[in-house]
Order: sequence, then structure tokens, then C-alpha cells
Amino acid sequence: MKQDLDRAKTLLVQEGHTCVLCQGDAMYYSDERGVNPLLTFLESEHSFIGFSAADKVVGKATAFLYVLLQVSALHACVISEGALEVLVAHHLPVTYDTLMPHIINRQGDGVCPFEATVQNTSDPSAALTLIYQTRTSLSQK
Repeated sequence: MKQDLDRAKTLLVQEGHTCVLCQGDAMYYSDERGVNPLLTFLESEHSFIGFSAADKVVGKATAFLYVLLQVSALHACVISEGALEVLVAHHLPVTYDTLMPHIINRQGDGVCPFEATVQNTSDPSAALTLIYQTRTSLSQK
């Protein structure tokens, strides 16, 4: 597991991806921002159980998605307090570089809409529904 996590962290930094999942010789990555890469991974037919992941920014919504993917370990360059609480509650080992009170939206003037939408839930399945609703709402603007 440590070797997979180290590889994911290295690929994240050296190749500039936004998220990387590794297990043995298998490696999946994305350069998309936000929740979209993880939703794509969840929607795929591939199982990510036991993979180690590295991600540039992990907010509470993203943390729920990693729980649903059932990765075995996660490293975040930046993580929110809410995300850390989710990962600890679900016994998902996590390391991070920077802990923030919350994740800022892309405009830099408020809380990330996905972080805000899952603020009052502790259930990953309920969070997933809220994440999809928020993505749909944002794409219609």
C-alpha cells in the first residue's frame, strides 16, 4: 500500500495530474478539476477497491467519493477539515500537506459549492445524490 501511495504522490506532482490512483502496475489519473474525475471513476465498470490515491484538493464532497471508491489510502496536497473528518470517520488512512477550514470556490469568493452542498451530511450515499444534484444545477447556469 505504501509503495502504491508513494507512486501516486510522485505521479501527481511530477506529471501534474489532479488525481492519481495506483495499485501495483495499474494506474488511473485525471487532469480534470473538481469532483468530475472521481464521478467518472465511480461510473466506470472498474473496481478501485484497494487502490491508493493522491489528489491536489480534497474537500468534503471529494472525501465522500473516495470513501465510495473504497480506496485504501489517500494523500491530499490540500484538504478541508470536513474532508478529514469524513476520512477519519470511515477509517480511510490519509496524509496531507495543508489543512484548510474549507475549500474555496474557483472564483475565490466563497466556499466550493460541492463542499457546501454536503456540509450537513455524514452519509456517503446521501452525499453522492447531493453531488449529482449540484453538478446538474451548476451545469444549467
